[in-house]
Amino acid sequence: MRELYQAKDRIEAQLLKDFLASYHIQTVVHGDYLIGAVGELPVQPFPVLWVLEERDFDRARELVKHFLTQEMADGDWQCTQCGECNEGQFNQCWNCARVRD
Repeated sequence: MRELYQAKDRIEAQLLKDFLASYHIQTVVHGDYLIGAVGELPVQPFPVLWVLEERDFDRARELVKHFLTQEMADGDWQCTQCGECNEGQFNQCWNCARVRD
């Protein structure tokens, strides 16, 4: 078993787990429920995706990279100030209110 990716939340971790399963790559998510302990535990509270079979690791890493780059749909844009992904129909970042460049 080998650590593959630290997700930003439980939803991203599950989406990646399901995506990799569609390629017959077995994974497990560790720390899935630690987000509830933010500020209470001296640990990284984000879920981590692990690949079960070492032989699948390189392929899984490439698939995760592909998944993350395809995450933004055509027309969507990334804020130059905070890095947040915004839908194409919006001209202002929902996270920091910066106007689209």
